Amino acid sequence: MNGENIECWLTDMDGVLVREQEALPGAAELLEQWRRKDLPYLVLTNNSIFTARDLSARLRNSGLVVPEERIWTSALATATFLANQVDPESNAQGSCYVIGEAGLTTAIHAAGFIMTETNPDYVVVGETRNYSFEAITKALRLINNGARFILTNPDATGPSPEGVLPATGAIASLITKATGRVPYVVGKPNPMMFRSALNHLGAHSMETAMIGDRMDTDIVAGMEAGMHTILVMTGLSSRASIADFPFRPNQIIDGVYELLDDPVDQDDDTQ
Repeated sequence: MNGENIECWLTDMDGVLVREQEALPGAAELLEQWRRKDLPYLVLTNNSIFTARDLSARLRNSGLVVPEERIWTSALATATFLANQVDPESNAQGSCYVIGEAGLTTAIHAAGFIMTETNPDYVVVGETRNYSFEAITKALRLINNGARFILTNPDATGPSPEGVLPATGAIASLITKATGRVPYVVGKPNPMMFRSALNHLGAHSMETAMIGDRMDTDIVAGMEAGMHTILVMTGLSSRASIADFPFRPNQIIDGVYELLDDPVDQDDDTQ
């Protein structure tokens, strides 16, 4: 597969289109190019806190126009996964106990699930600004009683103005240590998230490219999903760090501006 066959695009958000709420060079122009050519695309994020509508507004504040239907979060991927797990011949609704915020609870509710603390089918853990010891205790007891353990994404830490915070993966490790149960993780680097995005678009992996800034999530998951992978140098990866991995992306570029039909000149000091 080569880049000339690409008819659909998936792209990570942080480190590819934005950095610290500032649009990266070429991001607005690339989104406009996809709109102009009527190319299907989705902006992906492992963040399960915000709804697609919230993220669309946040990107708009950064100068990027991304309609909410063009955003695919780990929360939406998790809700889609859960909906596909329900027995279609059963008339019963699935039920979940959820640790997370509006992005996750809204997606799971929209998928037809009941939120309950009483014998749920699933315990679903996502990101939240305030992990409650009481909620974690409830989750591990429900898992011990037979609820299936689902995780939106494996990220162990998240950023804050004061420094790193424990995130979904760290909380899951605590629950796993207490229960002996390992969760099924839907978000990156599980290619399940990318396949659900492709299904959402009605696209084929052989005609789709994935743009990301991390070898250990975006690139490996895109590769395993059978897509053309493009690594950008505007996020967490460097050209030297690529050698640390036993696989390579199909393309390595300095920034998304290199994907424009009419590339704009970039200053050496990009902000």
